[in-house]
Amino acid sequence: MTVLLIAGSPSARSRSSALLDAVGQRLRAHDTEVDQILIRDLSAPSLLLADVSERSIARAVEQVAQASAIVVSTPVYKAAYSGVLKVFLDLLPQTALKDKVVLPLATGGSPHHMLALDYTLRPVLQSLAARHILPGVYATDAQITVTPESAYQVSADIGTRLDEVVQLLLQEAYGRRQALPAFAPIAFSQVRCSV
Repeated sequence: MTVLLIAGSPSARSRSSALLDAVGQRLRAHDTEVDQILIRDLSAPSLLLADVSERSIARAVEQVAQASAIVVSTPVYKAAYSGVLKVFLDLLPQTALKDKVVLPLATGGSPHHMLALDYTLRPVLQSLAARHILPGVYATDAQITVTPESAYQVSADIGTRLDEVVQLLLQEAYGRRQALPAFAPIAFSQVRCSV
């Protein structure tokens, strides 16, 4: 199973990327294969023109297709997810998330934008046929701080939430992929019923 991490921040260093990295570390600790797309590194003209034949875009679309589960992270701007994430999601096929478990993550300046996950991002993920969208994690700037070494640090309460959703992601992604046990056919003459 591969979990694909999609970084929807236009910045090279961001709190939403730090949140995504924290999920990636937790997944790797569970011996889960992790792949990543940094949308900001894809060809900007090809993104805007929805040119899925361009090499970096074609590779990203293929990564989505091959993944068993997806984690999407975005900063919240003006009560919505980032524009670069929107452009990327728009070029995916209509059933790009079919049979996939999706975990949305977002960061914002205050708790006032917490519902952006449910009101703006979740409907788009649903429209791409996601099998199951897990409860998202939203963190404020105060919950992801900058250390003196200029690194981002996730607060303990957000760390606990991430531990919980990673466990849920693994259960949902692995649990649904397990085959049901095979049963031997039963002859009709052996069926017993009481009335």
